Amino acid sequence: MDKNKVLPFCPVETTVGLISNKWKVLILRELLSGTKRFGELKNGIEGISQKVLTQNLRSMENDGLIERQVYAEVPPKVEYFLSDLGNSLRPIINSMKEWGLGYHEMVKNT
Repeated sequence: MDKNKVLPFCPVETTVGLISNKWKVLILRELLSGTKRFGELKNGIEGISQKVLTQNLRSMENDGLIERQVYAEVPPKVEYFLSDLGNSLRPIINSMKEWGLGYHEMVKNT
């Protein structure tokens, strides 16, 4: 994590900046259920390319939201999991899920 990173004054802007694209939120969603390998993440997130997944995982690791465990095996085995900081986003992601479910119901009933 970059301790010299300049953060916005507004804490809401900080949070949005960390999870601002749909891929990061979907990666968090996948990791809320536990540790995943790269292929499991790619299969669980419809439409994400390998390049975009790699870029987002690196960014989230740099921000301290996720951690990566590399096993010295052939072929290499790498697992991703939420850090304590990333896990602290659980209530936010769960609230987004509940809000989305309510929105789906509202749209279906109009």
